[in-house]
Amino acid sequence: MVDPAFWRGRRVLITGHTGFKGAWLALWLQTLGASVFGLSRGAASSPSLSQLARVSESMADEALVDIRDAAAVVAATRRWAPDTVIHLAAQPLIRRSLHHPRETFDINIMGTVNVLEAVRATPNVTVALIVSSDKCWDNRAWEWMYREDGPTGGHDPYSASKGAVEIIAAAYRRSFFADPGTAAIATVRAGNVIGGGDWAPDRLIPDIVRAVGFGQPLRVRNPNSVRPWQHVLNPLGGYLLLAQSLASEPELAGGWNFGPPDDDAHPVSWIVDRMGRRWQGRLHWEIDPGPHPPEAAYLKLDSSRARLRLGWRPQVPFATALDSIVDWHEAHAGGADMREVTLGQLATLTG
Repeated sequence: MVDPAFWRGRRVLITGHTGFKGAWLALWLQTLGASVFGLSRGAASSPSLSQLARVSESMADEALVDIRDAAAVVAATRRWAPDTVIHLAAQPLIRRSLHHPRETFDINIMGTVNVLEAVRATPNVTVALIVSSDKCWDNRAWEWMYREDGPTGGHDPYSASKGAVEIIAAAYRRSFFADPGTAAIATVRAGNVIGGGDWAPDRLIPDIVRAVGFGQPLRVRNPNSVRPWQHVLNPLGGYLLLAQSLASEPELAGGWNFGPPDDDAHPVSWIVDRMGRRWQGRLHWEIDPGPHPPEAAYLKLDSSRARLRLGWRPQVPFATALDSIVDWHEAHAGGADMREVTLGQLATLTG
């Protein structure tokens, strides 16, 4: 379990703290009593969870920094002297990577190098988590789950960039962080996370929210595609639990999966129908004929290592996750204070 006593007073740097996952993580760490610092280019969407939940109110400090600016990343990290670094900043969209491959490789690969160089330059850092992706593997489109030791690869620039991140992090770990007293470096993969406050383009749940909000049909690309869906707080809880463990057991450094139970991997059509019932007939969908870039039809994570070695279990059931998203966006549509709503869900779903 996440231990509030461990996090109270710790200095945590989050890159990408204004993104969807980063905002939920920053709020969680703030409630645990950590001093949270953030590097980001700014909110990636409008509206955004970070703005609506007023994440900046309780940040120890934050800076508008492009993760590709190596000098700025190192300078901010040295100035704040964190003991824990969680690197989330990325270009996270497959479709965008097909239109902007150079940008995707630059942000995801060299941005990660810059963060690892900042960790090297900051002796205070004892733990660094590099957030990768379930897309990092050489996807075989098979029915078996992907384990941590699978070969990395990628059929598109985004997936290839995340495969490269795994190789780069491993190289830094072996070359610069192998000696006692150096930072413990781990990569973490989570798959398709969902939750209130996500407005990213080309993602199923945000597309559903927009369709309901605008009263338009949802256009579905691949209704039979299966993904490892889970509420964002499930893998974030895994990241925090891993960071706690690495602080006392640096030998746990390496790659880790934090995916949902096998029976929570549902096809797109099941999720759309389930949320349509929850929205009481306000959601209608149709097939989008495309053309579309190729996507793997089947993709699931094996998280046995996290369960056995860390005692990690997903806390938020899948049905609860879907209900919480509807509740969050209904509250937003009704003009509620979204910081209070988000903190309330955080307390309920992790309690």
